[in-house]
Amino acid sequence: MINTLVSLSPYTEGFGSHKLKFDRSCKKVKLRAVRMELTITQPDDWHLHLRDGDLLHAVVPHSASNFKRAIVMPNLKPPVTTTAAAITYRESIMKALPNGSSFDPLMTLYLTDKTQSDEIKLARESGLVHAVKLYPAGATTNSQDGVTDLFGKCLPVLEEMVKQNMPLLVHGEVTDPSIDVFDRERIFIETVLQPLIQRLPQLKVVMEHITTMDAVKFVESCKEGFVGATVTPQHLLLNRNALFQGGLQPHNYCLPVLKREIHREAIVKAVTSGSKKFFLGTDSAPHERTKKEASCGCAGIYSAPVALSLYAKVFDEAGAIDKLEAFTSFNGPDFYGLPRNSSKITLKKSPWKVPDVFNFSFGEIVPMFAGETLQWKPSK
Repeated sequence: MINTLVSLSPYTEGFGSHKLKFDRSCKKVKLRAVRMELTITQPDDWHLHLRDGDLLHAVVPHSASNFKRAIVMPNLKPPVTTTAAAITYRESIMKALPNGSSFDPLMTLYLTDKTQSDEIKLARESGLVHAVKLYPAGATTNSQDGVTDLFGKCLPVLEEMVKQNMPLLVHGEVTDPSIDVFDRERIFIETVLQPLIQRLPQLKVVMEHITTMDAVKFVESCKEGFVGATVTPQHLLLNRNALFQGGLQPHNYCLPVLKREIHREAIVKAVTSGSKKFFLGTDSAPHERTKKEASCGCAGIYSAPVALSLYAKVFDEAGAIDKLEAFTSFNGPDFYGLPRNSSKITLKKSPWKVPDVFNFSFGEIVPMFAGETLQWKPSK
């Protein structure tokens, strides 16, 4: 349940989500109550990049401050391809957490053409690995070791994942250089994802960071509980114009790349509809500033410090703030078969300015919406 604190304007009477206000002519007009505060079940982040080394220590406190759990991506150098490596990585994350943090990293394996079915059994038995990530080779950051033969070399692994009820997390883009970058998600659905679901209908699949109306329609057409989708703040708030307004904007560059406004609107409509198939996944992907502002800049938007504020903005502006909690806190754990969190977090409508940068010993990280004022601020 969402608990709310409502602010009422002068000259109001009545109860409920709509109040009556007397205007100067003494006529009664409807006034929508303004929510100033809401308390929701603490969210989880079902798609997060924490990196390693100094970068890990720098960014993990931002995620741990707002999220209870997170599905941690395995695209390190070298990639996390085994259960043993995943456990070691998890230990590194735990050591980097602030004292007293209860943040729980949920680990994943990086699928390759060489992954064996026995590794999936080990992953399930560990109780710490919760999914396997499919990166088409060359699709995004550190994906050069990704899959080249999904329906051949990887098929036995996928069949074992069905047996172990282990979700497959999909970066849904083809990598054929002859295909336009703005069409790669749609083509992936047509040539890879639809055939995969038809061949293995019991395989649980998460289509990660969806960016198009095509992805929305595909997920909505699939059986509930078997195909879901994570949605990022950038794909809810920005379209591809944000890459070029006022000059080239490297801190708005991510993969999958931002799309047309019609696609953004379709995604907003889907997540604010109350559908259980869509859930929060920030895809927060930190890079040091000089690696973004470069002749060949890295893909990735660092949203962890602002993500909850931005999701609240989307739902508030859509008139669907009552559906925020399900998207942030219920749909994800329900899909993964995990318990919902018992802890709570409060969002207050209190304007605050996003820092221009975060400074660390190794350099700077620029957050999403740097320097801008947001209306919703989370606090425990």
